[in-house]
Amino acid sequence: MSERSTALLEQPGEPGRLPPSGGGARARRRLSLPIGLVRTARPRQWIKNVLVGAAPAAAGELVSRQTALQLALVFVLFTAAASAVYLINDALDAEADRAHPLKRLRPVARGDVPVPVACTAGVLLAAASTASAAFLCNAMTAVLLTAYVVMQIAYCVRLKHVLVVDLAIVTTGFLMRAVVGGVALSIPLSRWFLITTGFGALFMVAAKRYSEAVETEGSDGATRALLTSYTTGYLRFVWQLAAGAAVLGYCLWALESGGTADGSLLPWRQLSMIAFILAVLRYAVFADRGAAGAPEDVVLRDRPLAVIGLAWLAIYAMAVADL
Repeated sequence: MSERSTALLEQPGEPGRLPPSGGGARARRRLSLPIGLVRTARPRQWIKNVLVGAAPAAAGELVSRQTALQLALVFVLFTAAASAVYLINDALDAEADRAHPLKRLRPVARGDVPVPVACTAGVLLAAASTASAAFLCNAMTAVLLTAYVVMQIAYCVRLKHVLVVDLAIVTTGFLMRAVVGGVALSIPLSRWFLITTGFGALFMVAAKRYSEAVETEGSDGATRALLTSYTTGYLRFVWQLAAGAAVLGYCLWALESGGTADGSLLPWRQLSMIAFILAVLRYAVFADRGAAGAPEDVVLRDRPLAVIGLAWLAIYAMAVADL
């Protein structure tokens, strides 16, 4: 080593300060793991867990502070369980993700989060969410969360490669989100609520698969290996069938009490069918174009769909308030 290099190494600096470049690199390395874990937990997907409020909202039970706090707790618990599944999934798929043009950028595949760390974090998060549900909610909520985690891990390991079963598993995951809110708050679930939610979820799942199939049609590499076994015609049939069943279920629910106003100024419950059908038709525009591959983007970024959603919410609020 030259004398100049030795002198530079021995040159004193300000106490407690690292060289800017070295300090920045160390800070980035320290933060890369926690940031990577959060990114692997898919924060953008957490919006799906708002569905835990579907049953209480349908029953008009969102008026009390205690209900709102309990529902917020259920949202956190389900978000933790879903994040655990994402962590375990990325740990299992790390090798395959590295060969994918986009998935190779995921923190686990890129090496920001070691596979054992992701797997351990996922297992601990799953255990913590189910145990907390048993203590803070009720036993059935813990059972549902445990069933969700087990089902989703089975999906990651094997079931995502089985035709039709993969659609059913993802759809059931959405339905369980809607059910767990009612179970945690001991709210009876209407058969029409379950039918509408289940087929509505299947509509969005099949539309997502259809969009992915359209994007990869004619290419050798699909983002999901199973897409090569589906045809776009079949997936179109599934989402159209599911959309029709969801609309029928909602209409039967809305008309269950009859077509009269029941003391209200207008039959708000029946009028909410208009907004619901318009929302399905608007979402179907993106499904038909093959542009529904990211449902959260469609829901959050399409302004007409947001306006329709707000209109439905206002009409339904009128029905609950019996105005």
